[in-house]
Amino acid sequence: MVSQIQLPPIGCNGRGAQASSIAAPVSLTEPSIEEQFRLVHEAGVFDSFDRLPMANQLDTYLSCIERYELPVLTASWFYVLGQDEELLSEKLRLAAAVGARQHNIMIHWHDANGRSITDREVAEFYLRAYDQGMPLGVEPTLELHVNMWSEDPRRVIPVADAVRSRGVPFHFTLDYSHVIFKMGNDEELRLCGLYDDVTAGRVELDPRRNNSLVDQWLEMGIVRWLQIRSVAPNGPRNAWSILDTTQPVAAVPQHSLFDYCTGVPGRGILYPFEQPGPGEWHSPWESAALECTREVVRKVLIHHAKTPDSGLRAITTEMINLPDYAHNARFSLIGQNAAIGRFVRTTWAELVR
Repeated sequence: MVSQIQLPPIGCNGRGAQASSIAAPVSLTEPSIEEQFRLVHEAGVFDSFDRLPMANQLDTYLSCIERYELPVLTASWFYVLGQDEELLSEKLRLAAAVGARQHNIMIHWHDANGRSITDREVAEFYLRAYDQGMPLGVEPTLELHVNMWSEDPRRVIPVADAVRSRGVPFHFTLDYSHVIFKMGNDEELRLCGLYDDVTAGRVELDPRRNNSLVDQWLEMGIVRWLQIRSVAPNGPRNAWSILDTTQPVAAVPQHSLFDYCTGVPGRGILYPFEQPGPGEWHSPWESAALECTREVVRKVLIHHAKTPDSGLRAITTEMINLPDYAHNARFSLIGQNAAIGRFVRTTWAELVR
């Protein structure tokens, strides 16, 4: 396949910039912003740094962008309806100030009072973000993510249709790890209401099969940003990260479909992309468990290469440090991110040669 279309820039999420090891496991206490930039730069595979600065970090970010020649093209934040409407404006301005082109929006499943939000409310928040962000040069994207409105991925198409019915393009952040880890896991499928449709064959989660959700979303042309975290279907929970609900952690909301209880392990939303060394991972590792992750990357890149008006604008690696992911793992977190980055580049080179 020969294509004149270019591979979008590949970024690394700052939460994944840790030179962790057996002696220094993946920690919730993160390196300085300067160290995060340095590690992403020295990995030698990334085009950009993916993270939204806090207001007091803006000068540091701008200095690091220049020093390490790593632009910030993408940035994300979590929002709770009924609480964070004003916060959206602040975060969009910060995204613009640091040079981000896309702002990834994660809207919690529940509002500030614990009520499940509606598809209409999700669409209205996106439209508000579009109206506020576009004059700043920042596009909103909505992410596929656990604990968010899209934990039930069947909601994506109705929300996209509602936005597009208003004459506004719908931009989607595809992080399919949040679906793959549910495959074969009855508890997780029931949690978000997918069990009946999946077992009856009405919804196809497996990206290796035809008419999967990935195929449908690519056909719609809504995938703007590909986030890549390697996971295994029905993969092991993070036995090395035991939850303490008295300690607030990003991405663990006050209200959740999943019962986050003190003393239980994190969810299984990460599986090492490269084989861990002895003592670096809590569970057995098999390369074959990663085939779904690899297939999502292949399908997105093939679609991008074949589609003259492809909407794909960003790719980021998402091996991060939180409890549902790599917290307390003993492998190199930045090394795992770099391995995914190299896989993306190798896969693309094979497609377009």
